Amino acid sequence: MSEAELPLEKAEQPTTQTVAADSKTWRPLRFFNLYRFTLALLLVLLSQFEPLPPPLGDYSVRLFFLSSLFLLAFSVLYMFSIAHRWPGFRIQLHLQVVLDILLITLLIHASGGIGSGVEMLLLISVANGSMIAGGRSAGLLAAIAAISVLLEQGYTLLALHDSHFNFPQAGFLGVALFATAFLVQILARRARESEALASQRELDLANMAEMTEYVIQQMGTGVMVVDNSDRVRLMNNPAKKILGAGEAPADRLAALSSELLEQFHSWRDNRFFRPRVMNLNGDIKEILPRFKPISNRAGTLIFLEDASIANRQAQQLKLASLGRLAGSIAHEIRNPLGAISHAIELLAESPHLDKQDLRLSEIILEQSRRIDSIINSITQLGRRDSTSPVHIPLESWLQRFVDEFRTHFKVSHDEIETTVTPAELSIHFDSDHLHQIMLNLCQNGLRHAREGGGRPPYLTIVAGQLANGRHFIDIIDSGPGIGEEEQAIIFEPFYTTQSKGTGLGLYICRELAGANRAQLDYQRTTEGESRFR
Repeated sequence: MSEAELPLEKAEQPTTQTVAADSKTWRPLRFFNLYRFTLALLLVLLSQFEPLPPPLGDYSVRLFFLSSLFLLAFSVLYMFSIAHRWPGFRIQLHLQVVLDILLITLLIHASGGIGSGVEMLLLISVANGSMIAGGRSAGLLAAIAAISVLLEQGYTLLALHDSHFNFPQAGFLGVALFATAFLVQILARRARESEALASQRELDLANMAEMTEYVIQQMGTGVMVVDNSDRVRLMNNPAKKILGAGEAPADRLAALSSELLEQFHSWRDNRFFRPRVMNLNGDIKEILPRFKPISNRAGTLIFLEDASIANRQAQQLKLASLGRLAGSIAHEIRNPLGAISHAIELLAESPHLDKQDLRLSEIILEQSRRIDSIINSITQLGRRDSTSPVHIPLESWLQRFVDEFRTHFKVSHDEIETTVTPAELSIHFDSDHLHQIMLNLCQNGLRHAREGGGRPPYLTIVAGQLANGRHFIDIIDSGPGIGEEEQAIIFEPFYTTQSKGTGLGLYICRELAGANRAQLDYQRTTEGESRFR
């Protein structure tokens, strides 16, 4: 299908290739015709003066006027044909240049032939046609112009018996026409190559910019650009999500996060300032900002990174070390520990031991079991990454868990209750990991509730959904709570306030939650109760 036959809807929505092709064909032809129209209009206006400026019209003023008028009429006609692109580009180009050559030859003849100076118009027309057409067409147009000049000279000599002829000058003009055509063709080819190279570079830059934009939008790190007036110039989608901004985010950093603005000002005043971890918009995810100056005037690049990723990497290294340690402990200690426990059990069955010796044997056996419990807890850390998440309806799962917990630990109905809102709430989680986490937290909560005194002990399990779409499970107890100083270290391994505890319970719970892309934190309720979320 030719360009003239393209559907209207495609013409109304040109592609990049169509625009590039138009810049090499129809647009130059349109400018060429504009030159033709201006030249013809000027010649027609000059024809109205009497006498004409010499040597214009020296031989025939009437022929000069008619040739100029026809050139003007054809240029007007070309405006419509170019606008409608009919006939095709090649046909129009050759037809226009050939008619220009014929009419300019008549102007040369009307002005007294070669030497009048009008022949320079031939050089311009051939140069324009050769530049636009390129290839073999340049030589063809130059040949037509040279033949036209020679025919004009021959007609002047043979038909009119006029002495105003100059075949050597006509020959030199023909050589000039061919030289102009080929020189313009070379220059045009180089110009097209330069344009093609520039277009390719432009396309490469556009692709690079698009790829960069895509990578920035798809990366997990929030990226934003803030100028020296605290105005947000750019922001990718992760940054919008972290800061809780909508499709049209605020243009001021203060409107997005006052804490981030405070850290930004602190860094701007002191480049050695070390940013702090933030919890933005009530999200449990920890965000660590990083600031990078772009230039003195362009502003600052702010990265909002998920600090939990770095924490997970550190924990993975720690777990790898603990796994190797646990293997060594299990190999080096379990066998002699088992022998000690077995020997103490046999010794306790001896009838020759008094009560004091029996009590000592019980202490040894109890501490041996505690050591074995610590070893088991440590070895569990090596299995945290082997998760098998399944679809868990929380209401039915929690009900089964509470029934089992009541039966196993002899808990009355008044001491524990569950609430799930909405009732159809469900999660993807490893069922064994969730059971271990809930069992540990409920045991701790019930123990602290019973030791609290002052009010009846109870344990409340609440499951629901936050405003940001995240699901949560709260284990709330009526115990005395945890002090502010202890809250920062309760999840550290081997920290415990119980003489018989291993100090690994909460640490293992947090690690198992992290293995399932969840997070475990301690909070206080508005009533001052302890809450593990």
